[in-house]
Amino acid sequence: MQRFIIEMGMGNDQYGQDYTKAAARAIEDAIRHSSIPMFDAMGLAHSDMEVRVTIGVQNPEVVDCAALAKNLPRGRAVVTATHGGLNVTNPDNGNVLVIATAAVEAFLPKQV
Repeated sequence: MQRFIIEMGMGNDQYGQDYTKAAARAIEDAIRHSSIPMFDAMGLAHSDMEVRVTIGVQNPEVVDCAALAKNLPRGRAVVTATHGGLNVTNPDNGNVLVIATAAVEAFLPKQV
């Protein structure tokens, strides 16, 4: 497989401390402005594309990677969570702002 695109994004959950919600927003941020016209131009099927998403958050074990993968619009998706992102605590009320980062990579079989 050959990587042909990588997009980066950031998302947050300001009040719910929901790492999956912050991750979903980071993925959306990464792919929101992408359009890949080469599929039609080259006669490629979207199902040929492998999508690898890496999510960085402070508590990766609570991210629902399967749910995130199901929401990706194209290709065969695999989502993994790793330690990264930020938790920022409001000193006035103790509320924790969860910030997630995402790297979305798309791969196709090597074209000849």
